[in-house]
Amino acid sequence: MRLHDINNALSLRSIGAWRKKPALTGAVLPITRRLFSSDGPPEKISRYPVPKIKDLPYDIVELMEEVESKGGFLPNVFKVLAHRPAEFRAFFAYYNELMNKETGRLTKADRELIVVATSMYNHCLYCVVSHSALHRIYSKKPSLADQVIVNYENADLSPRERAMLDFALAVCRSHTINDRHFLSLEEVGLDREDAWDIGAIAAFFAMSNRLAHLTDMRPNTEFYNLGRVPRENTQSKGEGREGGGST
Repeated sequence: MRLHDINNALSLRSIGAWRKKPALTGAVLPITRRLFSSDGPPEKISRYPVPKIKDLPYDIVELMEEVESKGGFLPNVFKVLAHRPAEFRAFFAYYNELMNKETGRLTKADRELIVVATSMYNHCLYCVVSHSALHRIYSKKPSLADQVIVNYENADLSPRERAMLDFALAVCRSHTINDRHFLSLEEVGLDREDAWDIGAIAAFFAMSNRLAHLTDMRPNTEFYNLGRVPRENTQSKGEGREGGGST
């Protein structure tokens, strides 16, 4: 499964489609349309009703299909947040801007590690499990996210990663941010625009963590093992490359 392609599906190409096509609320999909992997026996993933595919706006179904096709499964966050389509669109548009941007000095692995550390502080099972998987895939480090979850201060972090997480957790904990915080980032080569990215990710996922608590959102079982075992050598070179496709 190519979990990093889930993020790739949330590129501006996909989000932009929402601006081009009207939301056909309640549109009936053709009977030939492929059903999602979740269309088997219902599973408990939220305390709120999870809408049926046939009841969702076309643009949201289209994005879900692309994510499942590229990633191999559909993360439960898509199903749960589809309960409110307008908020779904806003959530993933901002997610895309924060997590898939190509400017600044933060790598995709950096961004995922910020999510893991701040979601751990907020006790968010869904985000810790799912973004740990993404970090393992992007970083090729199968154990670092686990160390951060237990105690990031004792994890095998580089000075840059430690300064980044210190700053993120200061924002997450609603500490007063002062010049010393920015100086600690500058000392490891991160500027004030990078600080904004770090802080914005911490802030956005503080909201995401609380939505997960509110809905009792449950992670897909697929997340738990992803990135822990090396890929088979028989897989194609194109499939094995990190970050393929637009981001």
